[in-house]
Amino acid sequence: MNKVLEMKNIMKIYANGVVANEDVTFELEKGEIHSLLGENGAGKSTLMKILFGIEAPEQGEIILHGEKTTIKSPQDAISKGIGMVHQHFMLVPSLTVAENIILGIEPKKSGLFTDMNKAIKISEEIAKKYNFDIDVTAKVEELPVGVKQKVEILKALYRGAEILILDEPTAVLTPQETDELFIQLKKLRELGHTIIFISHKLDEIKAICDRATIMRNGKSQGTYSVKDISTDEMSKLMVGRDVVLKFDKKPVNLGEVAMSVRNLTVKGSTGKTRVDNLSFDIKSGEIFGIAGVEGNGQGHLIEVLTGLNKQYSGNIQIFNADVKNLSIKDIRDLKVAHIPEDRMTLGCAKNMSILDNMFSNQYQNKEYSGKVMLKSKKIEEKAKDLIKEYLVKCSSYKQNIGMLSGGNIQKVVVAREFSANPKIIIANQPTRGIDVGAAEFIRKRIIKFRDEGCAVILISADLNEVFELSDRLAVIYKGQFSGVFTDVKNLTEEELGKYMLGIKKDEVLEGIMYE
Repeated sequence: MNKVLEMKNIMKIYANGVVANEDVTFELEKGEIHSLLGENGAGKSTLMKILFGIEAPEQGEIILHGEKTTIKSPQDAISKGIGMVHQHFMLVPSLTVAENIILGIEPKKSGLFTDMNKAIKISEEIAKKYNFDIDVTAKVEELPVGVKQKVEILKALYRGAEILILDEPTAVLTPQETDELFIQLKKLRELGHTIIFISHKLDEIKAICDRATIMRNGKSQGTYSVKDISTDEMSKLMVGRDVVLKFDKKPVNLGEVAMSVRNLTVKGSTGKTRVDNLSFDIKSGEIFGIAGVEGNGQGHLIEVLTGLNKQYSGNIQIFNADVKNLSIKDIRDLKVAHIPEDRMTLGCAKNMSILDNMFSNQYQNKEYSGKVMLKSKKIEEKAKDLIKEYLVKCSSYKQNIGMLSGGNIQKVVVAREFSANPKIIIANQPTRGIDVGAAEFIRKRIIKFRDEGCAVILISADLNEVFELSDRLAVIYKGQFSGVFTDVKNLTEEELGKYMLGIKKDEVLEGIMYE
């Protein structure tokens, strides 16, 4: 064994008393792809923050290439050959690929100005070395998501990363883009790079990783050879119980048309058409899944359906009410729940308590509001019940929601939306970046609402999720539906990927509208 990294007996306790890492040992061998997995709040993110110099441990030691070291900052980590590609890209959209790659360590001309010709040459050489087919003169904002992922990796490699931390690298990729990324990761492994692969997609871990370290409640549950452990065993080690990865749904029982969209067109801030003459219906008692590569109009569609954007043409009706002149509150009063894509920006007020976040959409409800004052006792009791029901890991309902892990913040958002007894649920990436246990819980709740007659619009980059949950499934490409499928069970990921990439498109779409 040729160990390149040892993190020994790492202990990290946050100021609020949360023990994020408890006596954790983590080891890497040169030239391996090593998965780090666990539930949100299990401590894996904290461990990687310590490795990348964002956090400092209370105790423990880091041994890099056989020598004990201290990593004081991300810059220090980079100087020691450790790079990190974050789940949310850190690129400057208005700059070119080459400008992003050399940003901060630009080659100079006459000692003052950036030598762009040299920057382009350097970028082309590193892209060629690692077999990344990229036009380094293209602006990042014009690139598809899969190519942006490659630019982030090249950025880290240009800075000398021998150990590369990849945080949820396939979260927004199509099956074809994921396959291409895996080819390139294997190439990096062959060239001697060591990769830490953080993912909740257990099938991908089986496909690409050599070993896996599994964490639960801040402790390591051990390191395993991936070929010797099943996805069911990995799930059980992560959450401490068996996890349902496939769901048996009751036959669909359609009710009335809950939402009707006709000839919807939405333009972006630059005037470019983002949703292009889109029409569809959704009935009570069904889950209508929408798949697509990020940036094909999903976000703009959700904004107008929820009242966040009134700048559109076409018609949207919710239970026969035209929403054009309705406020966000009016739409919510029609029993519409919204789980937003970005839980931190749109889903919660991160500097407020769990209780305040849970009841931000219900404070005018007569059950919780008197003539003058809120019914504090009743709200507090309900908050305790929801925390228990939705398995939110926290110290109390008074805790600042920003102190929770991403998965637990998502549970609070879902608890708020689902506790308002919705008739329509608009769920945008409801389980993105959360562990299998939390995802299973949320998916079961969505199915339960569907069975009780709720209409659900599910937008997800997780193809397993849209396959398992959707009664009908549409693919959105450049603001239009490229395909709509009612026989979801017989659709393959590869076939769906072709529609997502625009390789295939159906001219006549069946099952979009109920006439």
